[in-house]
Amino acid sequence: MNRALANPLRPPARFADAWDQLHEAAAAQAGSDDFGEADYKWGLRVLLQSMDYDPHFTQAGRVGAWQQVVNALASRASAFRSMRANPGHAQNIIRQPIVIVGVPRTGTTALHKLLAVDPQFQGPEKWLLSAPMPRPPRETWKDNPWFRREVAELEARFGATPEQRAAHNMVAEEIDECLWLQRQSFVSHMWSCNWSAATYDTWWQAQTEEASYDYLRCSLQMIGMNDPDRRWLLKNPSHILHLDQLFRIFPDALVVQTHRDPAKAVPSLCALLMQSHAIMEVDRRDERAKIMCLREAAKWAKGVREAMPVREAHAGQLIDVIHSAFHADPMAVVRRIYSFASLELQPEIEAAMAQRIAAWPELAYGVHRYDVTDFGVEESDIRDQFGSYIEQFDLAA
Repeated sequence: MNRALANPLRPPARFADAWDQLHEAAAAQAGSDDFGEADYKWGLRVLLQSMDYDPHFTQAGRVGAWQQVVNALASRASAFRSMRANPGHAQNIIRQPIVIVGVPRTGTTALHKLLAVDPQFQGPEKWLLSAPMPRPPRETWKDNPWFRREVAELEARFGATPEQRAAHNMVAEEIDECLWLQRQSFVSHMWSCNWSAATYDTWWQAQTEEASYDYLRCSLQMIGMNDPDRRWLLKNPSHILHLDQLFRIFPDALVVQTHRDPAKAVPSLCALLMQSHAIMEVDRRDERAKIMCLREAAKWAKGVREAMPVREAHAGQLIDVIHSAFHADPMAVVRRIYSFASLELQPEIEAAMAQRIAAWPELAYGVHRYDVTDFGVEESDIRDQFGSYIEQFDLAA
C-alpha cells in the first residue's frame, strides 16, 4: 500500500496535547497537509479535550478513538486536495436531490438502498465518503488504494463487533450516509456516539453546523463531477436536526421523512451504539446505557419538534413514510416517492427492486435484538419526550 496510506502513529498520552501529532499523522495518511478552512479547528479542540476527560477508554478503545479522529482529518485533507485539483467542482450544481431524513432506526437505510437500485440515482459510496474525490470509473475501484483501505477497515470493524453487521451493515462500494462527510468538519453529533463525550456533546448542542453543511455541498459537488446528469439520492437521519441548513444548501431538495414509534427506534439506536462502547470503554456499562438512551430520546425529540416550522415552510417539498407501512408494502412506498418526485418507475427497475425486497439483505447477517429495559427506562419514558409527534403520525405501538 502507498506510504501515504500507512497506519497513523500510536495514540498520545494526552489527546489535547497532540494537535501537531494528529495533523502530521493525518497528512501522512492523506498525502496532503491542506485541511481547508479553519472552521474545523474549534470542534476538533473540544473533541480532543473531551477524549481526555469523559471516556474510560480500554487500550483498544484508545487506539480506535485516535484512529477515528486521524481518519476523519485525513479524509478532510483528501477532500481539499481533490477540490484544489478539480476547481470546476463548484460549477457542478446539485439540482433537486432526494434526501431521506428522520429519527435513526426508522427504515432510512433500507429505503435508501432500495431506491438506489435505480441507476438514474447517484449517492456517495462509503469509500468515497472516506476519500472524497471525483467518482472514478467503477472498474478501477478494486485497484484504488483508498478503496482497498476502506474494505480492510470495514472487515476489521465487523471482525471486532460482528453483531454490528446485523444492526447496520456497511459495504465499501455501496452508498452510505452524508454523516461520514459531515463528521470531517468536527461539528457533528457522531463524535458523541461511539464513546462517552458529554463535554463535546454539550458544546455541539449549541452549534448550527453551517460549516458542516457547506463542506457537505462542496464534497458532493466534487464526488459527482463525472456524473453531472444523475439525480442525487442522499440519506442522513440527522438532517432532521438541521432541516433549515439542508434547505439552505439545497433549496429545491425533495425530502422523505421516515417515522416510527420512538419507543422502538431509540432503543434500537442505543443498542447499536452500545456495541461500539463494548470495545471502546471499560466499566460503567449500565450508567452509560441509561445516559445514552435519555440523551438520544431528548435529542431526536427536540429535532423533530424544531423541524416542524421548517416542514411547514417547505410543505410541497416533503413526503412522510411510516415505518410499518414501508415494511408492509415497500413497493407501494416506492411508487408514492416516485410520484412525489415526478419520476417514472421503469418496469425493469421495479422488478429489480422487488428482487432486492425478496432477498431481504438487511437480515443477511442475523437479527438486531434489543429491549428498552436494557437501558433502565420504560417505553413511556421515551414516548413522553416526543409528545404530540406520536399522535400526529399515529406511531403508538
